[in-house]
Amino acid sequence: MKYIDIEKWERKEHFNFFHRMDYPQYNICANIDISNFFDYIRTNKLSFYYAMIHSTTYIANKIINFKYRIREDKIILHDKISPSFTDMNNIDEDDLFKFVTVNMKEDIFEFAEYAEEKSKKQKEYFSFDEQVGRDDLVYITCIPWISFTHISHTITLNKNDSVPRISWGKYFNENDKVLLPFSVHVNHALVDGIHIGKYLFELQKYINNL
Repeated sequence: MKYIDIEKWERKEHFNFFHRMDYPQYNICANIDISNFFDYIRTNKLSFYYAMIHSTTYIANKIINFKYRIREDKIILHDKISPSFTDMNNIDEDDLFKFVTVNMKEDIFEFAEYAEEKSKKQKEYFSFDEQVGRDDLVYITCIPWISFTHISHTITLNKNDSVPRISWGKYFNENDKVLLPFSVHVNHALVDGIHIGKYLFELQKYINNL
């Protein structure tokens, strides 16, 4: 992690413009093609959810704007970000979810096994010990019951809140493709539409070539 000198930063004007907003966060939704990804995880017996968490976080680490954070009105850049995701606690016992935070791993198989094990071992719904003081995260959730066209998030009205939120819904078939409703929620002081565009382009390319 390192601090960015705002006065010498190429985003200085854009940062100052959007950072003064009461609510600088925004959200973009799009459908992504997971046809190849779907075949890949079935062939390799991977969990769809944990494989998607890995893929989305892996690509977030490739887009520098997704690694900027606002901390006490200062800008920091993380070397690496990791996922903090929702997971159902135990569908046979209740319909409640929990927050699970894991460290990012490069290998998708190693990550999927690690994330599943970590989730199963966690008994608390909200275990914040691993999140205290951390902003090197990306928040991830899934709404697998709905093929949404838009989604919003609960959020504290804090213009320094700059942790990206990535979500997806229920996949569906259309024109011989498997499509997934996908949402990216970011702080405009750090991330513009072009960066979300780059993110979605790189994510699509990555899951196409697994």
